[in-house]
Amino acid sequence: MTTNVPLQEPGHHEPGVTDAQSNLELKEVEGLSQGQIVRRRFFRHKGAVISMVVLAIVVILSTTSVGITIGPIRTPGWWPFTWSGSNPIIEGTRPSLEHPFGQDEIGRDIFAIVMRGAQQSLLVMVIAGLIATIIGTVLGAISGYYRKFVDAVIMRFTDVILTIPLIVIGAVLGRTVGNLGSVVLGVVIGAFSWTSLARLVRAEFLSLREREFVDAARVAGARDRRIIFRHILPNAVGVIIVNATLLMATAILLETALSFLGFGVQSPDTSLGKIISDNLAAFGTRPWLFWWPGLFIVIIALCINFIGDGLRDAFDPRQKRMPSARTLAKSATRSTRTKQPVVVADATPGTRDGIGGRGLASDDPEIEDRK
Repeated sequence: MTTNVPLQEPGHHEPGVTDAQSNLELKEVEGLSQGQIVRRRFFRHKGAVISMVVLAIVVILSTTSVGITIGPIRTPGWWPFTWSGSNPIIEGTRPSLEHPFGQDEIGRDIFAIVMRGAQQSLLVMVIAGLIATIIGTVLGAISGYYRKFVDAVIMRFTDVILTIPLIVIGAVLGRTVGNLGSVVLGVVIGAFSWTSLARLVRAEFLSLREREFVDAARVAGARDRRIIFRHILPNAVGVIIVNATLLMATAILLETALSFLGFGVQSPDTSLGKIISDNLAAFGTRPWLFWWPGLFIVIIALCINFIGDGLRDAFDPRQKRMPSARTLAKSATRSTRTKQPVVVADATPGTRDGIGGRGLASDDPEIEDRK
């Protein structure tokens, strides 16, 4: 009697994964480098790919529509209105063909303002993510590699930072640095949001430093700096990249909260959170002033989170892509066509099949099971 219980691959601990599925997975990555495998897995994650495209559209739209302004340097955009200039009020500031996002009480175009706010929020997100990633990676690597006294000092400092809510630190420092621009605000946010990444990198280094390739590097005379950054760190890059995207999503939400409370980007500049804060009194009469900046905040945060989810699946070697039923059926058909006949022995002494010693060739599954 046969059963439909899937045959587990030897040494495999994931239930429900058959040998055919595992073999197909191995054939798909055969001969590929680690980077090619990661890239292929990432582009198979539909949510991550769509999010990457949407985020790219937001970045291109916000930078080309109203141009880029950095101090006295300004590049023009294709949108006819600027984010800082006022215009004649049309249709009582309601959305119109000329102003699709509407206007504020002094006639400024909300589309141009939202695009400028998206620029500043994205800039804060990128800078804060990079700063936090660099600090968290370096401190976590040093702590996990050297352990003992160095580990104790760095981790206690990390605990001190963790005990203070990040929103409180941002509110105290944001009032001082908010008027200095989004770049300085991003640096401040990144300088205090590295703690979670440092703990994760430390855990990875504690595990990787005991591997054979690290011992081989020490025997070969490699210095600690080379072992940390050339041997161990590349093996922890998956954890670092995934958590860097999560830090960016957290940074843009924190910047939005600080700007909404008045501790973030200050006038005459703007950000998505500041747009909502400036038009708070008009929520009951002109709700569209909140819809568009809020929509862009949600879109950017969701895109970053989906991209991080795709990177996590791509870098995790335990993640397996299960082939579809159609692919498995085709593979089974090819295996059946190329399968050699099987000679089934009978229990009768002196014979091979109970009918005069002739071999019986069959692919019947019942015969296979009886065998």
